[in-house]
Amino acid sequence: MADLPNILIIEDHPLFQDALEAALQQCCPLGVETQKASSLTDGIALIDQVSFNLILLDLNLSDSKNFEGLGRIHLAEPNCPIAIVSATELVAAYQMAKSLGASGYLPKSMPFDDMVIALSNILNGVTSFPSMQEKDTANHADVNARLASLTPAQRRVLSGLADGLLNKQIAYEMGITIATVKAHMTAIFRKLGATNRTQALLIYKDATDFERI
Repeated sequence: MADLPNILIIEDHPLFQDALEAALQQCCPLGVETQKASSLTDGIALIDQVSFNLILLDLNLSDSKNFEGLGRIHLAEPNCPIAIVSATELVAAYQMAKSLGASGYLPKSMPFDDMVIALSNILNGVTSFPSMQEKDTANHADVNARLASLTPAQRRVLSGLADGLLNKQIAYEMGITIATVKAHMTAIFRKLGATNRTQALLIYKDATDFERI
C-alpha cells in the first residue's frame, strides 16, 4: 500500500483543527495522517522532524501575524505545498497569499463540502483560491460604507500608512503629534473592523483595487 498523505495543521482553535481533519478524511478515503500544532514555533519543530505532503497554516497565530508564518515555513520546507486558513476574507489577502507562493486559501466560513473539494485539489497539485471577483462584488458596499465613515484626518492617516510612512512622518506631514496619529489609527481600526495596520491596509487595498476593475 502506498504511504498515506501526511498533513500538518497549524491552527490554534481546536474546533477548527477538528473541522480541517474531518475535511481531510473526507477527501482522502484511503486514509490520511494528520499532525497538529497550535503555534508556528511548534509547527516548524514538527517540520524539522517529519516530511509533510501539505501544510495548512492559520494566518494569525499567537507567535505570528498575517503572512509572516508563510515566509518562515517556506524557508523551513520550500518544497511542501502550503494552504492558508483564515477568517480574513479580502481579495487583497487572497492575492497576497498567491503571490507569496501559497497553494491555496481556505476562508474559515467556507462550506464543508467546498473545503473538501479545495483540499482535494491542492493535494492533487491544483491551486485553490476563492474567486477574486465575486468577493469584491459581495463586500464592496460594506467596505465603501466603512471607508466613508472615516473623517478627513483619518483618511489622510490611512493614506499615509498605504504609502508606507512611519507614524512620525505622518505626524510631520499633517502637523499633528504622534499621539494624535495613534489615536486616529485606533479609530480607523475600529471603524474598519481591523485589529492591526496590516488588516486595515488590506481592507483599503481591497476597496481601491475594486475601483480599478
